Order: sequence, then C-alpha cells, then structure tokens
Amino acid sequence: MGERLVGKVALITGGTSGIGEATVELFIEQGCKVVFTGRNADKGATIAARLGDAAFFVEGDIRSEAAVKAAIDATTDRFGRLDCLFNNAGGPTRGTLETVTWDDYRDAMDLLVAPVVFGIKYAAPIMKAQGSGAIINNASVAALRTNYGGHLYSGAKAAVRQITKVAGSELAPWGITVNSIAPGGIATPIFFGGSERAAGMEEGHVAASMAKLEKNLASATPMQRSGFPKDIAYGALYLASDEGRFVTCHDLVIDAGMTAAGKTSFEGKPPAPTW
Repeated sequence: MGERLVGKVALITGGTSGIGEATVELFIEQGCKVVFTGRNADKGATIAARLGDAAFFVEGDIRSEAAVKAAIDATTDRFGRLDCLFNNAGGPTRGTLETVTWDDYRDAMDLLVAPVVFGIKYAAPIMKAQGSGAIINNASVAALRTNYGGHLYSGAKAAVRQITKVAGSELAPWGITVNSIAPGGIATPIFFGGSERAAGMEEGHVAASMAKLEKNLASATPMQRSGFPKDIAYGALYLASDEGRFVTCHDLVIDAGMTAAGKTSFEGKPPAPTW
C-alpha cells in the first residue's frame, strides 16, 4: 500500500464505475478512507465489500441538493472529517442545437453543474474549520475546444471550469485548493449507455466494442493512445495529496495531447463524447 493519502478522508461521487471507481480504488491503495456515491446499490455494495473497511458506499442520485448534503454528512459521520471532495459524477446530455428542450437543458445542469455547486457549498465550511482541503471537479476537454461534445455538455463543463477558478480564489485563504481535471478520450462503458447497460451485453460484444472504442479514441491524439480511468485517477491523486498543495484554480488537462495537437473529429462516428 502507498502512503500518499494516509490519514486523509475523501468523498468521490459517481464511484461505482469508470473514472470514479478507479479513483476510489487508487485512493484506498494510497491509505485514504473513501466514501463514494452511486445509483447502483448492488454495484456499490460489491465494491465496498471488496475494498474493506476503508470504503463506505452511499446510495444516491446527486442531482439534488439534499443528496449532495447527505453524502457529505455521511462522510463526516463515518470518518470524522473531509480532506478531499472529488465531484466526479456525470454523464451524457441530450438534444442538439435545434432539437433541445427545456427539460434537456435542466437535466444537463442538474447532472453536471449543480452537484459541483452544492458539493462546494457543503464541503467548504468543513474544510475551513480544518484549515485545509482539496476540492476536485471533473471538467472535460469539451470545455476547451469544439467538436468534443454537444453544446449542452460543452457549456456545462465550461461552467464547471470557471466555477472551479472562482471557488479556488475565494477559498484559498483557508488553505483549500480547488482544481478541475479535463479528461480527454477515456474508454469507459459510458459510451455504451452506462455501466448497467454494458453489464447486460454479452462479454464478447463488450470486449469487441471496447477495442474499437479504444482505437477510435487513440486516433484523435498525437500519442495514438486511448485514455483509461486510472489515467484520470492518478491526476486526482496528485491534486488530493500534499504534493498538490501549491496548485489551485487550475484545470489539469489529461488528454495525450488531444487538445493541443490532436484531431477535432474521430474515425468513423462514435457515440457523442462524454468525458
């Protein structure tokens, strides 16, 4: 076991699949105690049982202020403090420029922006009292360039990026860092409609689809590599650890050079990007 997060407590939203699950596992490997959220109770319970007493699962949908507060309360009730909040939960949005509905817009903001706003709201007083803390928000390369996501997804992630900078500036006097991560093309089941849908697919079909997805994502980067959930988890580890204490108001781009020198389109036509 590593020691980069020994003595720390983290809350990770959307921790039952993809980037969230990889980050839960890595944080625990590094000595952290982790509370994680998700809507899949069976998957959450299975992960918590596998990871042991350092992991605690809270079932819930963080698209409401009450659920966000409940997750933070559960963290402090369970482990007595909150050193890191990783606002990771997210997903795809609906609607094109000409077909979007008001419900599409509200769903996008409720899923991608509101949990960040209210996560910061309830984490900040706890971290102020401690005199330290790290808040990490999952943004996206879709906030940096066009053609990496639809207009609602890209706009919401741009909002996350700016909220991060403002919050980091306001909370800095209390020793609290606030940063975002902008993942590039990360191969996860979300491209197949989410982990639950992928779980219902035949194993061979999932493997073939993932191989095709990885090739497609790699084609958009100068490194010719697809990203994987643990690539983002390592970025979160750095920002959550004492090694990242001098970094705040920063958007950490982890994309194999895609936004700097990659393509703005993909070979073939994959599902809408949702990283």
